[in-house]
Amino acid sequence: MTSPQHTETTGHGIAFIGGGNMASAIIGGLRKQGMPASQIQIVEPWAAQRAKLDAEFGIAAQAEPGPTLASAGLVVWAVKPQTFRQAALQAGPHTGQALHLSVAAGIRSGSIAGWLGTERIVRAMPNTPALVGKGMTALFPRPAVTAADRLAIERVIQTTGKHLWLAQEQALDAVTALSGSGPAYVFYFIEAMVQAGSEMGLSRAQAHQFAVETFVGASALAQASSEPPETLRERVTSKGGTTHAALTAMEQAGVKQHFVQAMHAARQRAAALGDEFGAD
Repeated sequence: MTSPQHTETTGHGIAFIGGGNMASAIIGGLRKQGMPASQIQIVEPWAAQRAKLDAEFGIAAQAEPGPTLASAGLVVWAVKPQTFRQAALQAGPHTGQALHLSVAAGIRSGSIAGWLGTERIVRAMPNTPALVGKGMTALFPRPAVTAADRLAIERVIQTTGKHLWLAQEQALDAVTALSGSGPAYVFYFIEAMVQAGSEMGLSRAQAHQFAVETFVGASALAQASSEPPETLRERVTSKGGTTHAALTAMEQAGVKQHFVQAMHAARQRAAALGDEFGAD
């Protein structure tokens, strides 16, 4: 992405309301692709985080929203669900002409539109692998979002990994459970594999490397293959063998059933966040 494309993509630049991990992932991607720091504004209330952003990206973040936000063509809302409404009411008077992208879990676009007084809103559900350019982001546009707006959003999100547009906003709650929270599930299984490896005589460093590389390799194989994961699993599982013994133990413990139930719980919580913090 060259500087002229940045100008076309974002009008007069991008403003981030919130400067945490997800904002940092997007900002890092934009900076790597050539966007100058002068085209990026950040509003971040925490002094320590402002100092970190300055050190990492050369951007002096603002503690509070101000009139300079009016120059942003795109505003990215990277705030916690419980603080979104307050942040929107503070910054909204300065951002009426912008396109808006929300990465806040649960907060519905209708609530955002009401707070900001605009319909040019795209909701996104990214995940933390965006920090290393391997993210997966779901996107939902409100009807007023134009084809040019969608292209602008894609040019920003593609700096963090892949994306997929959704036709129904409600599907974002499922994506939150599956993909948004998903990295934590992977880390949870890696923790378990490291513990087991250590108990069986490997060093923690060795067990960690084997566990992580196994997830990396298996994910790459699943991505490269046209076969469903069930088939790939069956090819590794010889009846009476070691893998069969492990999977049998998991089935007897109800691991898959509990895992599916856990993701349903995450989806329900995502919906509850919209009810709890999205009311006008």
